[in-house]
Amino acid sequence: MGKPTGFIEYQRLAEVSEPAALRLKHYREFVRTLADEQAKQQGARCMDCGIPFCNTGCPVNNIIPDWNDLVYRGHWEQALAVLHSTNNFPDFTGRICPAPCEAACTLNINTDPVGIKSIEHAIVDKGWEKDWIVPQPPKVKTGRKVAVVGSGPAGLAAAQQLARVGHAVVVFEKNDRVGGLMRYGIPDFKFEKSHIDRRIKQMQAEGVEFRVNQEIGGSGAKAVPVAQLLADFDALIVAGGAELPRDLNVPGRDLDGVHFAMEFLPQQNRVNAGDRVPAQILATGKRVVVIGGGDTGSDCVGTSNRHGALSVTQFEVMPQPPEQENKSLTWPYWPLKLRTSSSHEEGCARDFAVSTKEFVGENGKLKALKVVRVDWSEGNMQEVPGSETEIATDLVLLAMGFVSPVRQGLLEQLAVELDARGNVKATTDGEGCYATSVAKVFAAGDMRRGQSLVVWAIREGRQCAREVDAFLMGHSDLPR
Repeated sequence: MGKPTGFIEYQRLAEVSEPAALRLKHYREFVRTLADEQAKQQGARCMDCGIPFCNTGCPVNNIIPDWNDLVYRGHWEQALAVLHSTNNFPDFTGRICPAPCEAACTLNINTDPVGIKSIEHAIVDKGWEKDWIVPQPPKVKTGRKVAVVGSGPAGLAAAQQLARVGHAVVVFEKNDRVGGLMRYGIPDFKFEKSHIDRRIKQMQAEGVEFRVNQEIGGSGAKAVPVAQLLADFDALIVAGGAELPRDLNVPGRDLDGVHFAMEFLPQQNRVNAGDRVPAQILATGKRVVVIGGGDTGSDCVGTSNRHGALSVTQFEVMPQPPEQENKSLTWPYWPLKLRTSSSHEEGCARDFAVSTKEFVGENGKLKALKVVRVDWSEGNMQEVPGSETEIATDLVLLAMGFVSPVRQGLLEQLAVELDARGNVKATTDGEGCYATSVAKVFAAGDMRRGQSLVVWAIREGRQCAREVDAFLMGHSDLPR
């Protein structure tokens, strides 16, 4: 490494965020990229550890020590090339990935890990600033046609890889804009949609065609029969995500004021994009309860606070995790520990080991929530006697994750085999991986693996593209 003693000389430096009082007034990103000298010092902290566990901690296997060293030496364009060699969209992951690579960093055994995500963010932003990121159209066309259903990170990664080796790729998206849940699920204050738009322009210049308002297997005005795709294309990739939300079927579920997170979040993204949204669900002046302690719940917290909620409370049914993991037991794996997001810092009461018993209403409108404390000490959830209580609330947002892909429509018409969890069945290794039970149909991303991270979706899209290329051409030079 360029600075063998860098990890001793320099401390970890986090990216600077705009103060909460200011960022609550808008929906723009508020995290500032590291300055060049700061990124150089952070790159210098990457030690010559011998076995870079960060590479395997990263789902796309980013070659992290190499681009850390290149940033330290000031070779930014080379660092960008190394970064893009394993990740089509580091501008996505550099903003919204939780950075499992940092959990796997060797420095993380007994000190602060290298700020890998912040360096990645700095590299790709400089790439756009310097116009180093340009279309890479194929030199030769293969004459083969591939349809990709779903324009989330898995679908986009697969489409870009296949277009770059000369296949004619068409991406079908049911919504009016490309991006999947990155477009309509992740709030703009975490991820501005201009990052998607400029990648779409790049991909269009590489030959990818995007068709929006196309509901494959649907029954409405936007419907496109699955049989049409099978007839028109040489291969089909289903990358539609896992969109069936986990529900909470307790008394009062049908009251006005109880909504899924994915009813609430997309509306604000559409408003930010300039759309008119009739009857928007607003948290303004309301006592909001978010049920679910993950990233989607955190996004509901941040959006509610920007609406001007009177109060925001977040409940999680699992017990509170430790503030600091036992690194000797968990490293280099992703640890279970208490994570406080920027949205939590903006204002949120959090409570753990709380289960919802009933939504209480009056004249059809939600007015309170009956909850009970639960005990997990015996391994199973047990209600704590005498702990039931009622909490006044005007809006409940259900953010308890996603169960599986939606089966109606696309998957029903394909008659593709599903696994025990309701995901499309396909392996990820060995001969025929990513292939489904239906000829020339492949699956990638959350539709195959279940709810997961953007970085896992990119990995699956890239790997699936290689298998589709090999299926069409008999071999593939695409990286796995």
